[in-house]
Amino acid sequence: MDFIKTIAAAAVSLALLTGCNDDSNTTEQTTNTSVRFGTYNLSFDRYSYEELVEELQITSTEQTALMTKWFSGDLTDDELETVEKVIQIKNVAAIIQSERPAVLMMAEFNNDGTGDDKDALTGFQTNYLSVSQNALGATSSEEQLLDPIEFGYSESFATNTGLLSDYDLDHNGSIELPSDAWGFGYYHGQYAFGLLSQYPIDTDNIRTFQTFKWKDMPGESNPTVTNCEDEANPIPEGLSCGDNWYTDEAWAEKPLSSKNHVDAPIIIPTANGDKTIHLLLSHPTPPVFDTVTENNKLLNSAEINFWNDYISNSDYIYDDNGVTGGLDEEASFVVMGDLNADPESGDGYLATIQTLISHERVNTTATTGTYVPTSLGASECVDNGDCDDTTYPERITSTFSLRVDYVIPSTDMKVNDSSVFWPASYENGRLLVNDERVGSSGTGKDLSSDHRLVWIDTNI
Repeated sequence: MDFIKTIAAAAVSLALLTGCNDDSNTTEQTTNTSVRFGTYNLSFDRYSYEELVEELQITSTEQTALMTKWFSGDLTDDELETVEKVIQIKNVAAIIQSERPAVLMMAEFNNDGTGDDKDALTGFQTNYLSVSQNALGATSSEEQLLDPIEFGYSESFATNTGLLSDYDLDHNGSIELPSDAWGFGYYHGQYAFGLLSQYPIDTDNIRTFQTFKWKDMPGESNPTVTNCEDEANPIPEGLSCGDNWYTDEAWAEKPLSSKNHVDAPIIIPTANGDKTIHLLLSHPTPPVFDTVTENNKLLNSAEINFWNDYISNSDYIYDDNGVTGGLDEEASFVVMGDLNADPESGDGYLATIQTLISHERVNTTATTGTYVPTSLGASECVDNGDCDDTTYPERITSTFSLRVDYVIPSTDMKVNDSSVFWPASYENGRLLVNDERVGSSGTGKDLSSDHRLVWIDTNI
């Protein structure tokens, strides 16, 4: 896949040097603004928001002292628990510094539930992103320092995760977290998402869809009991095969979004004037953990379909301020997030994500064509048996062998490069994703994340 990209890049370069000899083509190329958009599920899903804030407020000096003791093996049990969290955060920061996205959607970046408290965002920027990290990994005895990266703009968004409903959604006889929240979470704000940008965020024109009701999407209906003769997953008392899962009252209130759906415009200065790009951010529920219904599978599909309809400017949509309609047909956009859906395999409805990545308004070079993000590390993971075999192993973005993380641009955005950050064993930065000395496995969330940073380069 990298070879194909190289050929494509060479073709573009040749066209610029010898192509049409058209002055307008040269002018277009010289006035373009190059912007890198990234999606990264950071796996910062701590037991409380306060715990994450505390870790992100550990100063660089304190981190260095802890790492010195880690290398010497002179840590108390409490210090070891803390330093392994620091290692994870430092590695995540190093990956961001290495790939240097100008705009970054961060999934599983916990907040206070409302998004008003930005202490975690401030701490991450000040104590990690603004400090040079080791390109070889926090646990490497060698050091290659990366340049700090600064994001002048950030936003945190309200979430339905951990927001307790008034209903017994799981039919176990009580109303309690996490299963009776509108979105699964042990506290309000767990599994939320945030945004970092080097370009101004047009906060006055952000649209959120936290309260949009699932029932109001055309074609959607209350999930029913479909797994009827499974001894391991008995139907809850009071329900029978074929019954609606949610009561009429709960279904009337059930939000579509398990976290939130957000349209956050950013303003990018170009030689031809300011350009607005709509960042369409979400993190749909995973299509797994169902027992007697296909509730999560159906919800994942509906959450993804929301963007299909939004970029088609469907008129049924309404936001949290009551404004109706989708995205204007002339607007530029990038769909960004961990969508928990693979177009080739997995438990979700494949057709839903396939429809989004091949939508007529999507630049498919970045989703199904030459510039689909890939890595050598993903292919190696499949080859050595640590990841399951799949149709396109180089496109995997998670340690659970699925392509679930996306950066999906509109057709007017010219894509010229892309990647998944997943170093193979013979590449620089391997200790950022694989070091058996850390945690229980030395991979995934122990070391950085069970997801990989995905990015595309575009000309605006």
